[in-house]
Amino acid sequence: MLHPIIRPARPDEYDAVASLWMESWCSTGLETPSERLLALLRERVPREVAGGWSLYVADDRGGLAAMLAINIPTLYLDQLMIAPSHQGRSLGRRLLTFTRELLPDEVWLRCAKGNDKAWRWYEREGFVLEKEEADPLHGRIMKYYRWKRDGQAAGS
Repeated sequence: MLHPIIRPARPDEYDAVASLWMESWCSTGLETPSERLLALLRERVPREVAGGWSLYVADDRGGLAAMLAINIPTLYLDQLMIAPSHQGRSLGRRLLTFTRELLPDEVWLRCAKGNDKAWRWYEREGFVLEKEEADPLHGRIMKYYRWKRDGQAAGS
C-alpha cells in the first residue's frame, strides 16, 4: 500500500488546503462547515505562509490527505489537519515525526480544549500541557503544549 507523500504545498493548492482544513476542523464537532468559515481559511492560508508558515501537504495520489503548518523559527506546530477520509491511518503520527525532524529539540503547539481527541493524542505523543487560556480572537479556551527531546516541560 502506498502512503501519502509529505511535500511542500504549492500556491495553486491553497484553496484545497483551506477546504481540507475546514473539513478536518469541523470533524471535531466544534464548528459547522460554512461558506464564511471557508472564506476565512482561504484568506488565512496565503497570509500565514507570507508570515512564516512552512506549509506541507500529504499528497495521496494527487489528492490532499492532510495539511501541516509549521513556523520553524518559533518552534511552533500551528496546524496539523487530517482529512476525515484519512483519519485513523497513522498519518498524524507520520506528520508529527516529520515535524520533529524539522524541529528536533522542541515543539510548541496549541489545541482547543474541546478537541479532546487531539489533545489526548498529543499527550500520548509526549507533549506536556503548559497552560490554558482563552484565545483573544474567538474566546475559545486553548491548551498550550510543549514537547522537548529530553521530555522535560518548561519550568521543570
